[in-house]
Amino acid sequence: MLRDEDRIYTNLYGFLDPGLKGARARGDWDGAKEIILKGREWIVSEVKDSGLRGRGGAGFSTGLKWSFMPRNVQGPVYLVVNADEGEPGTCKDRDVLRHEPHKLVEGILYASVGIGATAAYVYVRGEFKREIKALQSAVDEAYEAGLIGKNACGSGYDLEVYVHTGAGAYICGEESALIESLEGKKGQPRSKPPFPAQIGLYSRPTTVNNVESIADVPAILRRGASWFSSIGRPKNVGPKLFCISGHVNNPCNVEEALGTPLREMIEKHAGGIRGGWDNLLAIIPGGSSVPMLPKSICETVLMDYDGLSEVKSALGSGGIIVMDKSTDLVRAIARLAKFYAHESCGQCTPCREGTPWMAKMMQRIADGNARVEEIDMLLDVSKQIEGRTICALADAAAWPIQGLFRHFRPDVERRLMAARQHAAA
Repeated sequence: MLRDEDRIYTNLYGFLDPGLKGARARGDWDGAKEIILKGREWIVSEVKDSGLRGRGGAGFSTGLKWSFMPRNVQGPVYLVVNADEGEPGTCKDRDVLRHEPHKLVEGILYASVGIGATAAYVYVRGEFKREIKALQSAVDEAYEAGLIGKNACGSGYDLEVYVHTGAGAYICGEESALIESLEGKKGQPRSKPPFPAQIGLYSRPTTVNNVESIADVPAILRRGASWFSSIGRPKNVGPKLFCISGHVNNPCNVEEALGTPLREMIEKHAGGIRGGWDNLLAIIPGGSSVPMLPKSICETVLMDYDGLSEVKSALGSGGIIVMDKSTDLVRAIARLAKFYAHESCGQCTPCREGTPWMAKMMQRIADGNARVEEIDMLLDVSKQIEGRTICALADAAAWPIQGLFRHFRPDVERRLMAARQHAAA
């Protein structure tokens, strides 16, 4: 359980002033010049030692990612912040943009020093009108106060920060598709290698990080890597923002320690399951792209990268979607399959052809028009799609379907047999 004094986002709910004056009152920008002057190597080492893993879904070490950036490179180097939060069930980054924008701007400055960036771009989902306004206001305040721009914080370091709005495509949450969109091209993932650290935005070395990952950095550099790594459990450390939605009494965003039991998190912060814990049917623990878990696993599973991996799911973005016994799980997954088919960029054949096929098959199952034998065919197609495309969108389409049949296949089979008997009668 996270102690109040260990919380990073003290204005997560927007009760306090999100502007520069309020941010400074909460400790933001304290000692910024001294942190910058400690230099690139110290910043990267501290973030790496903290154990911070990417909060966008992949869970890769943030400090290690920064260390891949080349040294002594001639010409511009870029930092890109992924604020294109399009994962269904996830709305944490938008609260950071609205209520804690200066944490992000300050984190951008330190991250840029760490990777040697001369300019930073924040790619924000175009529908986030209030969030864009709040972030741009924070950037303007930081420029006016001399915190960014030429001679940032009086440190001699120059950094330009730009807020860029996207066009609302889910695929642009993938880092190379985001870069393509930022360059004014169609948002389609690039084949790797080369990776963005070698050839990224405008063919220059680039690091792409999630909003929460960057906004965590100032607290780590001020309080120390050992503070951050003392929260949670080995390889799963630090506070994390979670979104709890669905059939709970009080849907909310909450900052909690990694490794907190899922049941404890729901009952303490979200007021419990609607109708009581025994009314729970299943939970999607990390945004719509990860496999669901039945009530029996949700009793004890820990909300972190390794805990969810052990039960064949994933932490993802931390979007907890709760479904009680009133939920038609088949129709819920059919709806998600339709979403991923719609959002496929069409570049890779397995995804372009496979996601619409899976969506149609899931709809047939939901309508009771499929045969039991077709379940294995659907699962076989999901395996043919998974891991065979440039980006992970095909995996995101396959995993919810696999999770449904892993835990609820007997229920689906009974549903199909009952439908056929009814049709025959």
